[in-house]
Order: sequence, then C-alpha cells, then structure tokens
Amino acid sequence: MGTISLKNAGHRAGDLLFSSLDLVIADGDRVGLVAPNGRGKSTLLRAMAGLAELSEGSITRSRGLTLGYVPQEVPDVALPQTLSRFVASALDAATLDAEGWRVDVVLDEMAIPAAFRDKPLAELSGGWQRMALLARCWVTQPDALLMDEPTNHLDLGRIMMLEEWMSYAARSLPVVIASHDRAFLDATTNRTLFLRPTEQVYLPLAYSAARAELDQIDAAAQAQRDKELKYATQLRKQAAKLTNVGINSGSDLLVVKSKQLRDRAEKIEAQVQDVHRDRTGLVKLSNSGADARVMMAFDDVPIATPDGRALFTVDKLHIFQGDRIVLLGRNGRGKSQFMRVVTEALGGGAPKGLRISPQLTPGYLDQALAWLPLESSPLEYILHRFDEGDRRTIALLAGAGFPPDRQTKSIRTLSLGQRARVALLALRLEKPNFYLLDEPTNHLDIPGQEQLEADIREQGATTILVTHDRAFLRAVGTRFLLIDRKKLVEVDGPEEFLADQASS
Repeated sequence: MGTISLKNAGHRAGDLLFSSLDLVIADGDRVGLVAPNGRGKSTLLRAMAGLAELSEGSITRSRGLTLGYVPQEVPDVALPQTLSRFVASALDAATLDAEGWRVDVVLDEMAIPAAFRDKPLAELSGGWQRMALLARCWVTQPDALLMDEPTNHLDLGRIMMLEEWMSYAARSLPVVIASHDRAFLDATTNRTLFLRPTEQVYLPLAYSAARAELDQIDAAAQAQRDKELKYATQLRKQAAKLTNVGINSGSDLLVVKSKQLRDRAEKIEAQVQDVHRDRTGLVKLSNSGADARVMMAFDDVPIATPDGRALFTVDKLHIFQGDRIVLLGRNGRGKSQFMRVVTEALGGGAPKGLRISPQLTPGYLDQALAWLPLESSPLEYILHRFDEGDRRTIALLAGAGFPPDRQTKSIRTLSLGQRARVALLALRLEKPNFYLLDEPTNHLDIPGQEQLEADIREQGATTILVTHDRAFLRAVGTRFLLIDRKKLVEVDGPEEFLADQASS
C-alpha cells in the first residue's frame, strides 16, 4: 500500500499560500487539487514529488514508493530531443538496455502516432508535448501519480482518452491532480482538496459535488460570523448605556460592568474568523449593444486551409444579436479555419457571401495570446492602447489582480493566467458587442472561468466560441454548430457530439 502523508504542511512565497495541511493520500484516493492561479498548487505537487521544499511541515512517502510526476511544460533543454528519446530518458541505462520495449508499449498505450515519435519535441504541438510528458511519467511504472494541469493543450478527444485511461490504468493508485478543468476533475477524482491560506477543506467528493458542499460550508461560516459580530455590537451598545448611567449616577459598579461588556465584545471580534474568498482579480466584460437583429450572415461561404484545400461550406447561417454559438467538430475538420475566416472578415477582408452588420464591434481572444506585446508591461500596454488615463488604468489593473509593483513588470515575466487577465482587460476596454473566443479558458483558473461564463450570459453580447472545456460550453452555449461531412449543420445540443468523442 502506497501513501503520501502531509503533516502541518504550509508554504509562503511572500504571501501565505497555504498552511496547517494535514492529509494522508492512500491507494485509490484520486484527489483533485483546486485553488486559483498562483496559490500554491504546483508548489505543493513539486514538494510531494521531492522537487521542492515547503516553508513548514513535513511530507512523508511510504518506503519504496515510486512517484510519477507530470509537470505543466516540457523543459526547454528537452525540446531538441525526439519524443521517443524524451520518454526513454526517464529510465536509467540498465533498465533501458534490459526493458527498452517499455517505451514502445507506453507510446502505443497513449496512442501516439508513429509519425510523431521521431520528431523533435520543439516541432510538436503543445498537445503532443503534453502526451509526451504523460508517457514519460508512465514508463517508469509509478506507484503514485502527481499531475499538474494534465489537460492543458489537449483537444477534447485526447481529454476523454485520458479520462478513460485513468479509469483503468491508474484506478488503484494514489493520484493528485491539479486542474482547472471541472469536467475532467468530475470524471477522474473522488476527493477534492480546496487549497487555502488557512483552514484547508478536504472533502470525499469529486469537484462539482464538493464545490456545492463547500458553498454550504462557507455560507454557514458567514452566517455564524455575522451572528457573532451582531452579538458583539449589542454588547458594545449595552456597555455604552451602562457607562452613561454609571457616570450620571456615580455608580462605580456600573462602570466596571460596562468595561466587562466591552472586553467581551473585543474578545468575540478578535476570535471571529474571516470567511475565505478567492481574491485573484477578475475582469468583468461588457456589451456595448446594437440595434441590428442580424449581426452576421453567411450564404454559401467555403472554408478552406490557407493553401486552398477545401474543408466545408457554410450554406446559410444567420447569427442573431445575443446568440452564443459554440462550434463543434473533431480536430482537423476546420474549426480554426472558420475562426480565421471570421477574424479576417471582421478586419475588412470578408469573402463573397459573408455579410457583417455595420453596427458590429468585435472583440477577439485567442488561446495563444500571441498578440500581447511581451516586452511591454501591463501598465504600458493598457495606457498606450486605450485612452483611460494613468489613474484609471492603474485602478483597472489593480481590479484585475495586479498590484502596483506587478503593473510595471514585462508581460513576458507573467504567468499564462496573469497574461490572460491582461488580455481580458484589453477585451473589456475594446467595448465590443460581438465576442470571438478561441479556447478562452485555456489559462483561466476556475474563478476566472466562472466570471467569464457569468459575463457572457448576463451581458448578452453575441458570441462565437471554440472550446474543449465541456463545463464552459454547456454553461454558455445557446446554439451549437457541428462540422460534419464537409457541411456546417446546427444541432440541438453538444451531448451527442461529446458522447461520440468519448466512444471513438
């Protein structure tokens, strides 16, 4: 039986990230590790793997336990290696010489095409690099798995394949998964640790059920806090009355009683616990509005690759104001090319058959965030692009989670989650009424995803969306378009497509 035990574990990195964590993870425990970006998930995983030290407490692994750790990114020094060589590098020379066949077995198990195995990792997509990291971990035949954002860069088919693989290959192992993919956590975990600066919450439930339970716990804590503070206020009022009466009557006894009441009130106020709230900095989007009923209309518009290879045709399609359209389709069927055609059309290059309302004001967010100027700071970028003034720009960035000292650092030094918040702030300041969103949740934590969902639903802006995040598309979409047999067809919902993806 393999176990990972944490005793009074905690860590500071300037701010307190987490503390007082006591936990034993045993065989069959599949733990979802949940916290906003920058709150210690990766640090805790690295410490469990023996790759980092915590500020306090201890981590003990059972004797002989072999840990498999999947980081978020391939190390830069490994990018020149071929995929196969990278996976094989996890084995020592003696094991590789005697059991080199294990590499091919794992590559087959992960369904990595032979054409990719001898290519340098630098030439492969983020998704295939992610599969290489998973294969490199699994080839060591670990007794426990630690996985940091395992679904990043994976398409929907690969995510579902990973879920299926974990259901049989890693079912009996201790597993810890740090992820912002709510549907993936629901499918692969049976416990959830909500990592907080104080008072950790560990529940024997998968994410969605655990989150509902957590909301009730926090609501009860808030009600108790309000009750105690209300009682303290009443004590202070009683003390004030007794003081006045005591002074007027010359009664020392009443003055003493008044002091006792104030002391009790101060003790209650000192012991009252603040209710935890995730404060990561959120950007609220908006909708500048339009009078037009039809924002965009297609009539026999071909969608092709940049080199002219035909993919599918959009026969007739009207996008009405307020529609929230989710584009579905297997990889390689043309979702990205459809988004490219729409993006170019919004920039003035509309093809024949595509009409755009003159009232349409677009806002675009792509998964790579490639248009962000990496050498500029968030403050420079927002100041120069938008006429908001110094003081308002500083306030806007602070509201997005950037204190003054971080506003002047180059965007290159920011995490991907922080870059996403800069991009969302820029999107807000564009004041669009039409959102074109390509994998918008890729780098957002769960609070950020939920805020984006709420903004899109509540503001009513017209939206075209491509995403592999099942929770997000279910929460946001009102119309669903499927690329099927070289046609774009409207379907009633995403579930049949998702079921088909899961079974293939």
